[in-house]
Amino acid sequence: MRGEFPNIIWPTTFSEKILCRNLYDRRPLLTQIADKAAVRSYVESRLGASILPQLYHLTDRPESIPFDALPDRFVVKPTHGSGWCQLVTDKSALDRAALIETCCDWLNRSYYEETGEVVYKHVQLRILVEQFIDDGSGAPACDYKLFVFGGRVEFIYVVTDRFTHHRRRLYTPAWEKLDVRYECDDVEGDAPRPPHLSDMIAAAEKLGRDWDFIRTDFYDTPAQL
Repeated sequence: MRGEFPNIIWPTTFSEKILCRNLYDRRPLLTQIADKAAVRSYVESRLGASILPQLYHLTDRPESIPFDALPDRFVVKPTHGSGWCQLVTDKSALDRAALIETCCDWLNRSYYEETGEVVYKHVQLRILVEQFIDDGSGAPACDYKLFVFGGRVEFIYVVTDRFTHHRRRLYTPAWEKLDVRYECDDVEGDAPRPPHLSDMIAAAEKLGRDWDFIRTDFYDTPAQL
């Protein structure tokens, strides 16, 4: 919505409702689901632990990361931001000191102050080390982000080549392409229907059943959701 003042008294559009949530909604639960570590218990309570990527380490001291005990591939990211992430695809080639320095930089930054997104204001600043999920070929798996309104998935956007040439496309729950575009490039060709689409939708609706709106993010591989 552009070119007009938002109605924050009686919001009706998606943009107005998101704005109202940012301005007035201070539920601790919003902080929990924004926290990449704390949200795990929320997901586990509704879907079980098996759906979550394996957590190898959680710390506020990056120098404590047990590199020698980690698998050859893993993912490192902070609990309190969005888009801050480092993939390690070959531990033997990793510059450990540089990664620790990156983690320390993340811990010295406030995503709330940088973006104004209030849900990140009280997130506990920590570093996660977790499972690397690939697409079966060794490349990072596609992201599937399901938008859930009132406990029902209404649309899905798929993200491909996130760490190389970021592309996106929107689909209906029946996997029909929507005639809309994001600012970044469109997916080349057809994005294949994910093998566990119905399972993703069911899981997203369980997570979103008590919310007016929530976005739930998944990876799907040929082997499992």
